Amino acid sequence: MALKNVQSQMRKGVLEFCILSMLKNNQAYVSDIISELKKADLIVVEGTLYPLLTRMKNSGILEYKWEESLQGPPRKYYSLTSEGELFLLELTKTWESINKSVDIIINNK
Repeated sequence: MALKNVQSQMRKGVLEFCILSMLKNNQAYVSDIISELKKADLIVVEGTLYPLLTRMKNSGILEYKWEESLQGPPRKYYSLTSEGELFLLELTKTWESINKSVDIIINNK
């Protein structure tokens, strides 16, 4: 099994959770999201992010609004819907449970 493939799948598995967590308190533009992900060593390109954001928007957990920009064309800013907030709450519970289980296994507790 190729290590790079497993690492990639693990990152993809938490990407949606990370994006929702970033949008919990603030709306964000795509380049802001990418920048925050890079700071956390979760490097993502726009070609990966846009389809994910569109899927999340179509499922009702994200919404966006266009805002004029002083530096060019209008920008699309994403934020959580009320359904997205509930979804994030459930994902957080799931993450905490999985994290606890994995910690038990890898630390032989």
